[in-house]
This record gives sequence, C-alpha cells and structure tokens, in this order.
Amino acid sequence: MKFPNNMTDVADLGIDYMGFIFYPKSPRYMHDALQKKQLDRLPASIQKVGVFVNETEEAILQQAQNFGLDVIQLHGNETPDLCKVLKQNKLVIFKAFSVDSAFNPESIRPYETVVDYILLDTKTKAHGGSGKKFDWDILEKTQTKKPLILSGGIGPEDASEIKALNHLNIHALDLNSRFEDEPGLKNIKLLTRFLNELNS
Repeated sequence: MKFPNNMTDVADLGIDYMGFIFYPKSPRYMHDALQKKQLDRLPASIQKVGVFVNETEEAILQQAQNFGLDVIQLHGNETPDLCKVLKQNKLVIFKAFSVDSAFNPESIRPYETVVDYILLDTKTKAHGGSGKKFDWDILEKTQTKKPLILSGGIGPEDASEIKALNHLNIHALDLNSRFEDEPGLKNIKLLTRFLNELNS
C-alpha cells in the first residue's frame, strides 16, 4: 500500500495485515508517499508488514522503528542468522521462498526455528509482484511446522480453489497484483467480492 485514502478503504474490509514495500526497485515502493502518522491511524487489529529485499539488519530495524512495523517480510536471499536477529528484536518474521518447478521444500528447514511464517511466492527476477501463480500442487509436498502464507498471482476467481486447500496449514493470503488498478492501489470492489466469497 502507498495511497492513504486507499489504505483506509482496505482497512475497512477487516483485513489482518497490510504490507508496505521498502524495496526501491519495486513499483510499489512507498518511498515518501507515506508517513508514520498515516500508518498509526490504522486499526490496532491490522498488523503492519514491512517488505524488504536483501537489506541490512540496521536498515530494517531503523525502518521498523520509523514506521512502527509489527512484521518484517524478507523477500530476498536473507540468511537464517539475519532472521534470528530480527526475531530477537520482537518482530514477527515472514520469510519468502521463490517457487518454480525446481523448488526444493528442504530449503525451508534452516529457517524453521528463526521465523514465524513461511511465505511461498512465484519465482521472478523482480522478487515478486508478477501476478503469476506457481503450481499449487507443491503445497502438498511442502512439509513444515510453520504456518504458510500463500502468495503469487492470487486473483478474484480463486476463492473456491483456495477454500479447497483448507486441509493445509495456510495462515494467510497475499492479495496483491491482481487486485490492483495500478501498483499499490487496490480495487476495493474486487477485494470485497473475493473476501465475501472466501468467508462464505
């Protein structure tokens, strides 16, 4: 998210998390579009997620303090050691793994003791935001004790298929590219319809 009025409209949908991109190469990079006071206006029930790609520990912790972030989503090649340090700073950690046909679920193992959730996203050169799905059959083969966050090309037509995955340990859905009118600007009608169908 990066547009204050759109943030308010999305917050009214009763979501659990709201993401803010701190990766300068992303078209959703929030840069100077938002200030802490705007994030502070969000309901306390919404966790503020800062998304970082191959950033330093110092920079992540500084931005977490600057914006009052609750969750850090690491979307690059971050090490388990970095995850451990950030978690020790009382931050919830989402660690993203890029999935393609060559994805090895065993790559998750070194992170299981130092993160809170495992996020699976479609592998791209741009570290996400492609609007493309990976093969969800991989979810059945991904054995981990950590709850999963499903990302990568989820669209308005996917609610029924996602409900069929309720036997898996899926904690949350990352709704992004295919619910946007432009990068960072969510389409409220599409989100509302999807959430109503998902929760029905």
